[in-house]
Amino acid sequence: MIKQVSHVNVWVHDQDEALAWYTEKLGFELREDVTLPELGGFRWLTVGPVGQPDFALALMTVPGPPVFADDTADKIRDLMARGAAGGLFFATDDCRGDYEELTGRGVEFTEEPSERPYGVDAGLRDPSGNNIRIVQSTPVPSNAA
Repeated sequence: MIKQVSHVNVWVHDQDEALAWYTEKLGFELREDVTLPELGGFRWLTVGPVGQPDFALALMTVPGPPVFADDTADKIRDLMARGAAGGLFFATDDCRGDYEELTGRGVEFTEEPSERPYGVDAGLRDPSGNNIRIVQSTPVPSNAA
């Protein structure tokens, strides 16, 4: 039976650029980087947070035919450019500290850390346009009576 999420697909424009950004800017580690000539040069590239070996992001370029028709692949790339192709949420114990550290590494944020009903959160985008939130959660009061 399914017991946990192991990988999440993240569409990227350029796998080398994404690998550099996720490892050098965010501090993730490379997990797998395998090119399969028998599948037309398909590259399986994964990264993940240090200390969380059971979870990885699969950094995938948007495929054309036969996986996606050219117009579908173009639509996905357009959505990525608009930041509308999904998003990632990363948990932290210190959102403001992470903001300072990542800003020092050259990460550009779309939103500085701010107080929310659920904690402190900040927004950024990766080089392919994917939205990312860094969230320092606080317990949300229950409205149950």
